[in-house]
Amino acid sequence: MNLRRDVFQAIADPTRRTILLLLASQSLTAGAIASNFDTARPTVSKHLQILTECELLEQEQNGREIYYHLNPQRIKEIADFIEPFRELWDNRFNKLESIMKNYQSDK
Repeated sequence: MNLRRDVFQAIADPTRRTILLLLASQSLTAGAIASNFDTARPTVSKHLQILTECELLEQEQNGREIYYHLNPQRIKEIADFIEPFRELWDNRFNKLESIMKNYQSDK
């Protein structure tokens, strides 16, 4: 049975979001990533596995080390999916702000 992980469930976890932020600027090994957390290395490895299965991370072998880095195409796909929702809520909040300003100026 091949279960596909849901990318939004993956990024809902704060540890996995932190891992994505760490890898936003540079590729790191699992050990280097794990050194940023107070959890056991196997726990961080599980998070890396989930992010890799969701195609948010890619692995690159360099000698004996495996480096993890972001998959920019996959990140862009997620950002493109979320963008219309962000625009919708930005518009709603802007309208609410305008209503509140008018309400305060009427007082």
